[in-house]
Amino acid sequence: MTAAIPEGWFYGPWHEGPDPLAPPVDLRDALDELGRDVMAGSSPRSALEELLRRGTRNTQGLDDLTRRLWERRREIQRRHNLDGTLRDVQRLLDEALEAERRELFPNPSDDARFREAQLDALPAGTAAAVRELANYDWQSEEARQKYEEIRETLGRELLGSRFEGMKEALQNTTPEDIERINEMLSDLNALLSAHAQGHPQIDELFNEFMAKHGEFFPENPRNVDELIDVLAARAAAAQRMLNSMTAEQRAELAQLSQQAFGNPQLSQQLANLDAQLQGLRPGEDWSGSERMSGDDPLGLAEGARAMSDLAELDALAEQLAQSYPGARLEDIDLDALTRQLGDEATVDAKRLSELERQLRDQGLLERAPDGTLQLSPKALRQLGQTALADVLRTARGQSGERDAASAGAAGELSGSSRAWQFGDTQPWDVSRTVRNAVLRTAGAGRGGSVKLDVADVEIAETEHRARAAVALLVDTSWSMVQEGRWLPMKRTALALHQLISTRYRNDALQLITFGRYAEVVELPQLIGMEGTWEQGTNAHHALLLAGRHLRRHPDAQPVVLMVTDGEPTAHLEPDGTAEFDYPPRPATLRKTVAEVDRLAKLGASLTVFRLGDDPRLNAFVDLLARRSGGRVLAPDADGLGAAVVGDYLRTRRRL
Repeated sequence: MTAAIPEGWFYGPWHEGPDPLAPPVDLRDALDELGRDVMAGSSPRSALEELLRRGTRNTQGLDDLTRRLWERRREIQRRHNLDGTLRDVQRLLDEALEAERRELFPNPSDDARFREAQLDALPAGTAAAVRELANYDWQSEEARQKYEEIRETLGRELLGSRFEGMKEALQNTTPEDIERINEMLSDLNALLSAHAQGHPQIDELFNEFMAKHGEFFPENPRNVDELIDVLAARAAAAQRMLNSMTAEQRAELAQLSQQAFGNPQLSQQLANLDAQLQGLRPGEDWSGSERMSGDDPLGLAEGARAMSDLAELDALAEQLAQSYPGARLEDIDLDALTRQLGDEATVDAKRLSELERQLRDQGLLERAPDGTLQLSPKALRQLGQTALADVLRTARGQSGERDAASAGAAGELSGSSRAWQFGDTQPWDVSRTVRNAVLRTAGAGRGGSVKLDVADVEIAETEHRARAAVALLVDTSWSMVQEGRWLPMKRTALALHQLISTRYRNDALQLITFGRYAEVVELPQLIGMEGTWEQGTNAHHALLLAGRHLRRHPDAQPVVLMVTDGEPTAHLEPDGTAEFDYPPRPATLRKTVAEVDRLAKLGASLTVFRLGDDPRLNAFVDLLARRSGGRVLAPDADGLGAAVVGDYLRTRRRL
């Protein structure tokens, strides 16, 4: 049984902005992909463009939509050819002549023989034969109807090639219809001429014209400029169709057009219209052509429509490419996309547009002082959460430990609380738990006793009061990019930064990069850093900066974590210049080891994360570990984050 629709209700497609019932855009996945590309060296703008081109798990990207456009374009070209009207006229002419000869054959009169001679003497060309028969007195009624059908076909095709839907509207044409069409064309040419001359009352003239002839324009233009735009686009498509034909075909059609509806005035009116439109809209493509190689013949009206489709496909491809200045996904003509690829493609385009808009509106992308796009602090926090979760998941898989969700492992109360989660072992914050229960009960409008619910429980966070000063030194030489270690290095820094900033807030973390020179960087700077060709692995300079950081925090436990895939090949001279040489000079090795010794005197725990299996690097980092009392870990690129975070937590637990 079908439920009745309440009176006054209406159900139909939603057209007022985004579909309110559509699933929300998954910004988390999109942000993860953006962050991955940015950390791999792309600019945020390039990463966003790549995301939109590639699409998401549930949405086709711009590249897929563009590929479908080109496939549709090739399908039109490979399926069709443009001689449909000529074929139809030739077929109708052959049928008319055959019917006339059948009528004349049994007639023994001289007149019948004379008429047969006339038919035998017709010119070989279709257009010339049709013109020659314009005044012929047909003896066969069937032949007369076939010949009239030629004229009607030509008229419908000519008008259909200039006016959308005209061919279908003129299936049963009467002399009165022809007169109305001629009158409309005459008035239209007069209107366009007045517009070209700057007539002061052009709006009134347009309104009068539409009131009189609006039935011929289903597009319902609102002013004369919109009318010209519609007509010029169609006329240009018709001209491109003619340009795509052979010279012989164009000549045949030019002659045949004089026979349209048996009224040469129609052809002249259309020629005048085309000339005016070309002058008013010279920017339309009037000189282009297309190669049509299929077997399906198209008439003039269908051919013009096919040319319009090809032009629309080209315009959509340009919109999807987003390669012009100021391009936005809102520029995509969704109605045209629906016509060419269907509703699903339009849904994908809307989702991509909504994704781009929400990434901006929700503050995940922002403008830097120099005007470029960059990931916002909010985006970096979300990326950090994802990176840390991945790292901890990897670490648990390796060690069997579970993730502790507290702000500190144990110790004194931090003064903050959070909602209880399954597995928490911290003490309850009783006052806040009871307060939550009271507010919930009061909000529900219930009187009487207060009952606790699991959702009311808050636990008191604890933290270690001991602090650590942590220096993370990451190698940014070209080999890190070349060997695929650039992205894992950045994700490692992101995960460690997230861990310290959310769970060990009292610790002081400093990020230091080192290539030919070393530099203290902030997290956004490191995340957005692009890999560049640079010779030199200046561990000496990086260790020097790490020592300065540790000395600024004398009350904190010093921790130094160094990620590198090459032995030191550069050191810093007293004047600030970097000296590079390969193989490493003895001076480079001495200065690097001396800086490690200085860190050891500060009580620093040095852990070197060696990437790669270079024997010289192995020997050198083993030396550093022995002199500093630290250790060397050799994770693969995928396990780097888990190794660094795990080592930091191991050190932290000893405080």
